Amino acid sequence: MPQRHTVPAVRVAVVATTAAAAAVLSVLPAAIAAPAPGAPAPAAPVTRDVAPAANVLPAASPAAAHPAAQNAAAAAGAASAAGQAAATRTSAMSTAMAQVGKPYSWGASGPSSFDCSGLISYAFEKAGKDVPRTSRAQASAGTEVSKSELRPGDLVFFYKPVSHVGIYVGGDRIVHASTSGEPVKVSDMASMPFNSARRV
Repeated sequence: MPQRHTVPAVRVAVVATTAAAAAVLSVLPAAIAAPAPGAPAPAAPVTRDVAPAANVLPAASPAAAHPAAQNAAAAAGAASAAGQAAATRTSAMSTAMAQVGKPYSWGASGPSSFDCSGLISYAFEKAGKDVPRTSRAQASAGTEVSKSELRPGDLVFFYKPVSHVGIYVGGDRIVHASTSGEPVKVSDMASMPFNSARRV
């Protein structure tokens, strides 16, 4: 016949089991934390210095990163300046052409009458550019161009020393205030001895 435990005996067994479990749990964290005898100590955490991305890869300036773009911008700027200068010369030529038929008067600079250099200074002033008043001073303005490179709006000088000037209009012709008794007109360049030409 099976043996039966009395209630006090069961209670004693439960208490003993609970006490044993508590003792095991109290030493368990220390056992986990402590290395086993003879085992190597755990390695210390490894840290590394990492430089910020900005220091590793410095940002390049636009000029350094895109030299072709910089060169293109410079070329565009130069082309724009050249285009504006050409527009100024064309405007001056148009203003001079608008004076055709007005009388010549020595020392006059318009708007009712002109001498040769007076017509030049008047036309360029209306185009927004100052040039010297006399033909000899005008012959040193701007840059020299050859007869074969003339463009509309260039200044053409005659005689030696320079004593006459007109504005090139194309087709080997100039608009000018020629001389006393002659109105402002368009003439062939071949009618006078060519001296030089300037582009202002």
